[in-house]
Amino acid sequence: MNAMTTGITRDGAIKRIQAALKRRSGKTWSVTGGRGTAWGWIKINAPPARRTWSCRLKAGAVTSLPEDYEEYDTGAPCYGSMSPAERAELGKLLGLDGPVHPHGVLIMSSQDAWREYIDRAEGRTPTKIAEPYWD
Repeated sequence: MNAMTTGITRDGAIKRIQAALKRRSGKTWSVTGGRGTAWGWIKINAPPARRTWSCRLKAGAVTSLPEDYEEYDTGAPCYGSMSPAERAELGKLLGLDGPVHPHGVLIMSSQDAWREYIDRAEGRTPTKIAEPYWD
């Protein structure tokens, strides 16, 4: 199926993105669809067992500014964040300019966005970058 000439469903996009990322990285990635009012949105993340990272206040920090926190590996699947290395890997796999957010990539609910991320996951430069449909 060519995503550029045929309609694609959310579930079809999920399957293609997941298969492409596994084929290209040799790893399983969590690619899930939203529920309820977020039904059409898709999220890409490490599977829960690999989300072992979190943030903590640095020793001796007295404020709660962002620079006062540090990332660390909890060593346990606590359903937290991806490691810095996995964030960088996923960003590279998707052809992004840098690492992804610690909680993964959120793809908006639109066929253009789904097609863009299918292209990215399959290692192609997207033929079209999806535009937000809200103000």
